[in-house]
Amino acid sequence: MNSTSTVLWEPGRATAPATRQRNGGAVARPSSVGVPDPELIEGPKRRRFSAEYKLKILREAEACSASGEVGALLRREGLYSSLLSEWRKQREAGSLKELSRPRGRKPADTRDAQIAGLRRRAERAESELAKARRVIEVQGNVSALLGELLEPRGATPNGSTER
Repeated sequence: MNSTSTVLWEPGRATAPATRQRNGGAVARPSSVGVPDPELIEGPKRRRFSAEYKLKILREAEACSASGEVGALLRREGLYSSLLSEWRKQREAGSLKELSRPRGRKPADTRDAQIAGLRRRAERAESELAKARRVIEVQGNVSALLGELLEPRGATPNGSTER
């Protein structure tokens, strides 16, 4: 054993073990910051089973005819027999059918998007039509003004030049 350093470990501590120097009493931490603590154990995570998986396991368990086959199935899948009885009750109550539906929002109706797009197109077409009507009106006014300007001043409506 090295007489200059001793590794200290405290239970329940999430940080890396400290190294104590015997000669100075100073505590030195390891320099690697991003390295996970090998003594820190991840907590267990609860498994979730889909409705399809539950129904598949129930079908396999019901297909087992020889003694010990159900136990082998449960060991292979890492399940308890109590889960089988619970899943059977869920199947009989019809809740497994409901669980197989996807969670979350229902997909939006495509007709709503189409209607919104058609409304935008109609508004755009109406605004372009209003612009075109204004342009035609201005062109008519310009044509009338030019007609008045180019008409001879002394001319009468029937074409004679009486004064």
